[in-house]
Amino acid sequence: MRIEVAAGNHPRDLCPVSIPFPTGAPTALTWEHRRLSVQPDGEAAWFLISGLCAGEVAHLEPTDAAPTGSVRLEDNGTEIAVAVDGEPFTRYRYADVHRPYFWPVLAPGGIPVTRAWPMDESDPTEVRDHPHHRSLYHAYGDVNGVDNWSDEPGHGCTIHRSVDELISGPVFGRMRTTSDWTSAAGAPLLRQTARVTIWRGDALRRILDFDLELTALEEDIRFGDTKEGGILTVRMATALDVDHGGRIQNSYGGIDEAETWGRAAHWCDYHGILKGQRAGICVMDHPDSFRYPTYWHVRNYGLMGANPFALAAYTQGRKEGSYTLPAGESLHFRYRVVVHLGDTREAAIADQYHNFVAPPVAAVKD
Repeated sequence: MRIEVAAGNHPRDLCPVSIPFPTGAPTALTWEHRRLSVQPDGEAAWFLISGLCAGEVAHLEPTDAAPTGSVRLEDNGTEIAVAVDGEPFTRYRYADVHRPYFWPVLAPGGIPVTRAWPMDESDPTEVRDHPHHRSLYHAYGDVNGVDNWSDEPGHGCTIHRSVDELISGPVFGRMRTTSDWTSAAGAPLLRQTARVTIWRGDALRRILDFDLELTALEEDIRFGDTKEGGILTVRMATALDVDHGGRIQNSYGGIDEAETWGRAAHWCDYHGILKGQRAGICVMDHPDSFRYPTYWHVRNYGLMGANPFALAAYTQGRKEGSYTLPAGESLHFRYRVVVHLGDTREAAIADQYHNFVAPPVAAVKD
């Protein structure tokens, strides 16, 4: 048996590849003197391939060699800690908070690319505005009139209900959680199910895949047209803001807020220099997401949010973006977050996007 992976039209680096293995998946594959760890996942198995050129076909052979490296998740009852090859990557805080969030979010080498305030007040150089911008999170400002975005009086909350799955492994780690979006009085409005897969990464990048489903519970839910929200939102570390020398770039080549705010794009990347090293975060939308490609609430002061509802705000009233979700039905969103060293080009963000939406073709050959 051997595995063939056809790169297609794009070079493949740090690319997750899935192959059907109902039973008997090998622990590793070899390719040109490289060893790739394999991790079973239901009826399939995953591995990461790098160094595959556009148009090339890789021929991989199974081996029983021990896997190398790991993504490890540990839940202590208030947060889930994630480490990649023994190096801390992020923590998902879900207890005693208005809305769960990931913080810190660390690029390779331990560089914190999201803002620490208000969770940590020890850094006097961090800008202290918008206290609801907690690192990396899900939120929206008009859910049947409920503000589940800010911390202003009368705001709604996202209440964690359960950790439903926790996986560690040599290729990826995964958490699956259930939460409720509620009114200020605590009445449940939406059920959030979130599956987050963290890939092992390399010396340049860390990757998280978000599969988010929002289900209307007892009544129809209207997502109002407001810029105050981001189904996936990032608040950058202050040193990375455009106001402090950073840069925003989207998939169409738009640069900084004037060319990216309120624009639809397949991805948006935000990077700058921190501790002498350029680093950043890219958020990518998937064709499976509601209203793909999403619009972006992205600001020079460090905010970046995927917001598909705020059309009136983005178009000065020429369009209207509210949406009513019938009771019992769901909206689905898929995002990939690439936490990287270097700028947009150095992190090969355009190629990483094609890894996400058009992965290489893999097949098992006898």
